[in-house]
Amino acid sequence: MSQAKIFNIPNILAFIRLLLAPLMFLFLVNQDAAIFKGIHPSWLNYFAAFIFVVASATDFFDGYIARTFNQITTLGAILDPLADKMLTLAGFLGLMMLGSASPWAIFLILTRELFITGLRVSAMNQGMDISASWMGKVKTVVQMIAIGFLLMQWPGGTTLLWIAVALTLYSGYEYVRDFFQKMSNT
Repeated sequence: MSQAKIFNIPNILAFIRLLLAPLMFLFLVNQDAAIFKGIHPSWLNYFAAFIFVVASATDFFDGYIARTFNQITTLGAILDPLADKMLTLAGFLGLMMLGSASPWAIFLILTRELFITGLRVSAMNQGMDISASWMGKVKTVVQMIAIGFLLMQWPGGTTLLWIAVALTLYSGYEYVRDFFQKMSNT
């Protein structure tokens, strides 16, 4: 694979998202750090929310550009879901540590994410493609909206979080179902 194909705009955007996730996490969980002295915690939440919105926008644009301009690469297929997981992980863990998100909701979401990632790797090793489904994409969008609402402490954030849990578990079921259907067809 050529350098030009690897270093395309979608991959760069996914890499930026990888870098923004720990920065957002820093703003959420280190609010008493010396570097933030004199800054009200609500402003740190706003900064974290801003970083999250920018990072989430890169998710939309990297996928759109990759599909529209046929810039889909193997590296991008790895970076994009990894960046999504890092961003949602940073948001959910940070919110949980602040007491703004249910530990059970976060546990269910993260357990599903880890399980499905393992399932996808197993499928790949067997030559099967289990790409993100429509429900998987909806799940990611709802997770991101829930994180945004919780970061901004807007009404309905907790409800959106539990809707995200339900969609996360359902899309996980779809992956498992599709995996076993493909296994039985081989």
